[in-house]
Amino acid sequence: MDAAYYLPLPAPSDDGYEYFQPTSSTLSVWASHLQHGGPPTALLVRSLSALVAGRSGGFSRITTDILGAVGLDVNRVRAQVIRPGKKISVIGAELDVRQPDGSFRTAARASAWFLDGPSTASIEHSPLPPLTPLPPDIATQVGFPDDEAVGVKWGTVGFIGATETGRVPGRNGANPATWIRPALPLVDGEPTSDLVSAFIVIDVANGVGTQLDPREWSWMNTDTTVHLSRPPRGQWIGLDTDLAIGPDGYGATFGDLYDADGLFGRSAQTVLLAGQ
Repeated sequence: MDAAYYLPLPAPSDDGYEYFQPTSSTLSVWASHLQHGGPPTALLVRSLSALVAGRSGGFSRITTDILGAVGLDVNRVRAQVIRPGKKISVIGAELDVRQPDGSFRTAARASAWFLDGPSTASIEHSPLPPLTPLPPDIATQVGFPDDEAVGVKWGTVGFIGATETGRVPGRNGANPATWIRPALPLVDGEPTSDLVSAFIVIDVANGVGTQLDPREWSWMNTDTTVHLSRPPRGQWIGLDTDLAIGPDGYGATFGDLYDADGLFGRSAQTVLLAGQ
């Protein structure tokens, strides 16, 4: 197994970018020349987080738009403050992929609301009870090997093989809910924060929320939006999701997101459907 999803590279110039080499553990299940959506999203969130390091407050909403194929050549990431403010800020980041001619193309963008309000611990509320059983109390495995309880059997190749998963009864849709955690650090040689770790795997919500057969259909998401009521805690993330399909070739995957302490957010992903 690789040491991490990305290997850090020295910056060729003082241009404000960080440079990374994706490893084989970022590989998508849809095509051998693409990265899965999770690691690039997490790389963007890592960059967003660095801009607000040391500040009180937290991210209330993070949206990633996938603008094109996120390839396996060198990736570079840079973040900036779009809307500065003491209580309300908007932070943005871009991920570029090196092309065969040496130029870079922007493949993904992220934007996030960063809020700093008063303490609300005395009125904290969750609309749903925690997702149980918890990972220590269930059988877990590498990736998604064949299991008749799940509509999609993604196997253990590439990114999926660099995750650990387990299944429990869900509340949304026909599939069970999935506990999942990354098996690797995002960047070699550095710890991965709980927030960044969550975004490594949240993109999987689109894959586990349907009974569609990937031999007959593809349903790739073009974006992922996560609304957070608090930061996630720990490496295990619970995904309880369902895919809504409209009549015109697109739909949306909606998910409830849990950690060991309970619900911490919800995700939504726009989905383009196509027959195989």
